[in-house]
Amino acid sequence: MGYLGRRIGLSQDNGDSNPGAAGGTVGGGILDLFAHGYFERQGDIYNAPGILPVSGLTATGGVISDYTSGSDVYRAHIFTSSGELDVTALSENITNGDSVEYLVVAGGGSGGTGQGGGGGAGGYRSSVVGENSGGGASAESTFNAIVAPYTVSVGGGGVGNFTGSNGPGTVGTNSFLSGPNITTITSVGGGLGSGYRQSGGGPGGSGGGGNGDNSGPGGSATANQGYAGGNGGSTSGGGGGAGSLGSNASGSTTGTAGAGGSGATSAITGTSVTRAGGGGGGVAAGGTAGTATNGGGAGGIRGGVAGTPGTYATGGGGGGNDGGEPTGSGGSGIVVVRYKIGSITTAKATGGAISFYGGKTIHTFISSGTFVTTNAIPSAEYFIVAGGGSGGVASAYGATDAGGGGAGGVRTNVSGHPLATNNPTLAFTSPVTYTITVGAGGAGGLLTGASNQGAASSVNGPDVTVITAMGGGAGGGAPPSYSPTNWDGGSGGGGGGDDPGGGSGSYPGSPRNAQPYRQGYSGGNRADGPFGYTGGGGGGAGATGGNGNNGQGGIGADGVSLSITGTAVKYAGGGGGGPITGYSPTAPPGGFGGGTGADGAGAGAPGVTNTGGGGGGATTNDASINGSGGSGIVLIAYPS
Repeated sequence: MGYLGRRIGLSQDNGDSNPGAAGGTVGGGILDLFAHGYFERQGDIYNAPGILPVSGLTATGGVISDYTSGSDVYRAHIFTSSGELDVTALSENITNGDSVEYLVVAGGGSGGTGQGGGGGAGGYRSSVVGENSGGGASAESTFNAIVAPYTVSVGGGGVGNFTGSNGPGTVGTNSFLSGPNITTITSVGGGLGSGYRQSGGGPGGSGGGGNGDNSGPGGSATANQGYAGGNGGSTSGGGGGAGSLGSNASGSTTGTAGAGGSGATSAITGTSVTRAGGGGGGVAAGGTAGTATNGGGAGGIRGGVAGTPGTYATGGGGGGNDGGEPTGSGGSGIVVVRYKIGSITTAKATGGAISFYGGKTIHTFISSGTFVTTNAIPSAEYFIVAGGGSGGVASAYGATDAGGGGAGGVRTNVSGHPLATNNPTLAFTSPVTYTITVGAGGAGGLLTGASNQGAASSVNGPDVTVITAMGGGAGGGAPPSYSPTNWDGGSGGGGGGDDPGGGSGSYPGSPRNAQPYRQGYSGGNRADGPFGYTGGGGGGAGATGGNGNNGQGGIGADGVSLSITGTAVKYAGGGGGGPITGYSPTAPPGGFGGGTGADGAGAGAPGVTNTGGGGGGATTNDASINGSGGSGIVLIAYPS
């Protein structure tokens, strides 16, 4: 879902019913609300690396939304402006994962003036199983994708008559989906609403409504895409919709104009939406204008009420009007394609963000929660990263600079991973609730006081031995924050201030923090030289932190990589140590996810969220503060 939230197409100012580029296409991309809400609920999950890989088709284009429907997990590409669906890889381990469903809706026609009929809705074609195509037809056939680009064209709505003079409306523009292995799927633009003394409503995907001054007939529809428009009488008829005929006029010239036909409903985007309703007919002063729903515009009334435009990206027909008032433009169309990327029936538990890759189900926790089994899981892999330590707090006097924060400890049993040695296996019974704790990073942003260790991350339950990753050690600092044991952790904080040596990491043979398995490495030492004390770099899950060096802070150590989700993602780097003010023009870097040390009077950078990176150390200056540690992450994977 990395593309969610991107704004595509032309500017939002052009995102109405008016034709945009050549061929009547429109712009003004959208942000899918379901996806926006998903991001907000997940704490900006798109910033957490490595969470979203799936084993379905790999494709780009449009606004992308992932969602569940029953037991199936789908990815939809939503096009509200013309573009390209670029398929770059086919699915893996997904039943019918290469089968693509589509919805193609053309632009709606605009309403006519002079007792003008409502505009017809844009043609409506759908292949979603269980949903009708337009005109009451059953769903069309799906197609199997190949690795290739597919062209998507989204039709604009017909332009309304904005001068209020008598005349017919304008037809909508076709929408289509084409590719090298399919017959082009074309939906026909909506028919125009008939105007003063015209012969009748125009043909289209759905037909336009007939005018009222000479009882013009409604326009015809395209087979399996929509319905005909309503007939005019003493007043005008409504435009046809994808779901029903436009209504006929009734009564005298001040009677009731025909209502627009209803639209058709699809849940292809993950939310059920009814689109492609016809526009309502216009009426003389004193009469009742034709109503419309499902994206169609209501008719206007002569003497002050304009016809309403069709709704953007629905293909709704525009409302007609009597002479003297503007008519409604047709609504622009939409094209949506979707395909299956997984199934929640393959998940044997709930909790976290669930994704699928390489025959595995992966639960990713970026905050604490519960893992609840629905089936026994005899063998599971885990990757547990604790919160990183904050960088050290520097002295406000003398040349005493602070160490970088140590990375959060890492526990894993993933086969072949360098930190998997001696870590226990993991199995879950069912039904059982397990507690997942994701450790916070050590608090930073401090001018005085003690630096802080990161918090532990863990997996715990009634039938498992708790597996805990230790929080990263805090960066060494100056009085009154002298506390050597605070600098030990999963990886040790860098030395600084009154602590010459770096903190100890957690590993076999560690001088202060021995464990039977390695979680990280020690921090680097401070430098004692003519330039004063400079901070050592924080230890990482992959290496020891760099030592300070005559004014230059130590480099934060590298972390480790994990590719269980299908993409190699790096975690648990140490924070950079604080340099002497003015000595180093460039702050020492941190490792994977670790923050850089302060540069001059600047702040130490924080560790990256959900990587367990250590925070950058502060430098000697009463305006310099230390960086916070990055929070941790927990991943659990098992065969689907």
